[in-house]
Amino acid sequence: MAITNFITTVWSESLLDSLEKEYVAVRNCNREFEGEIKAAGDSVKVCAVGPVNLFPYVKNDDLQDPQVLDDKAVRINANVARAFNFQIDDIDKAQSVPSIMRSAMRQAASALANSADSYVFGLYENVLNTNYINNDAVTADNIIDTIIAVREKMLTNNVNSNTETVLEVSPAIASLILKAQITKLSNNADAIYNGYIGSFIGFDIYVSNNIVCSDGNYKCFARTKRAIAFAKKIKSIVAYRPENRFADAVKGLYLYGATIVYPEELIVVNLKPAA
Repeated sequence: MAITNFITTVWSESLLDSLEKEYVAVRNCNREFEGEIKAAGDSVKVCAVGPVNLFPYVKNDDLQDPQVLDDKAVRINANVARAFNFQIDDIDKAQSVPSIMRSAMRQAASALANSADSYVFGLYENVLNTNYINNDAVTADNIIDTIIAVREKMLTNNVNSNTETVLEVSPAIASLILKAQITKLSNNADAIYNGYIGSFIGFDIYVSNNIVCSDGNYKCFARTKRAIAFAKKIKSIVAYRPENRFADAVKGLYLYGATIVYPEELIVVNLKPAA
């Protein structure tokens, strides 16, 4: 049976399912706006609402006039478009087209997830210098103090201590954390598969090979799950028979974008392992 006989929605669902298993940075973003992207170049308006003021309540007195909330609008621009286009030769596919297709879709999902994660971690360039915590000689002996400093910075930025926060690090930094024996491994296989390695001082810790490294410095992220908004859309998946090949082929188009919505809730943890 040719790949072209399979239902497109099945491929889309297969790709989406595989993407969810591959994401690290993206899964820690606010993604409630994804359904609003229709085409490349679309933008989605996101409103960040300021704090609500409190006032003393006096029995039988009228309330104050309603507060006009301080809000600011930012936009997620779906300005990144990534495509894939692969073929399976009739000789290679033998009698296991569904198996080969699923494997190929997983490979496509892995590549797309890496692209999206890299984009999210690349937003470190938009973070204010005041929201950097630096350690240019990080070791297993001093990384605990650095993470405590990061936590203190988030609390200073008025991130509530009960708010879910994540710390995303590179494999090299994750190794130092594990050597410091500060994490508790989870029995949740899905979480571990998604890069989760444990928790410490209020942070869920994730490891990703897409953390940006510049001049030996890893631009790790400490953030809330609303600090960055991400939106994506699988625009199209098409199966076809290449005119000049005895093969089945599938091509797809994936659109996405991300932006920082709550800048005070994103800390770049700039870490350089000691020589």
